[in-house]
Amino acid sequence: MKVTVSRKAHFNAAHRLYRKDWTHEKNDQVFGKCNNPNFHGHNYELIVSVTGEIDQETGYVIDMKVLKDIIKDEVEEAFDHKNLNLEVPEFKDLNPTAENIAVVIYNKMKLKIDSSLKLEITLFETPRNFVTYSGN
Repeated sequence: MKVTVSRKAHFNAAHRLYRKDWTHEKNDQVFGKCNNPNFHGHNYELIVSVTGEIDQETGYVIDMKVLKDIIKDEVEEAFDHKNLNLEVPEFKDLNPTAENIAVVIYNKMKLKIDSSLKLEITLFETPRNFVTYSGN
């Protein structure tokens, strides 16, 4: 029997959406307000879901304390109160869109959980705009 458990977290971060190889005009046309050269911020909400078999000994799919610590180490400490473009190495050459942020979080976390477990990341950039990534 497979069960999905989820944990919510949040972080605040600034970013700018733009491509270095495009003109300012093209960046403005594609990214609009998100191309602000002085950056802008979001209060990101994160839902990390893990699916797997229930361990017969513990009754857990994953120990939620372990999941909490992975989120803290891999996401909150890495991204919270940071300028994603300037302070987070993964975005040195990667546009920090919600889609790319979700994939980066997935890749960082997937290395820390048992390979038999399925991981899914849902990242809310605003209460109405969110992305989901599960490694596909």
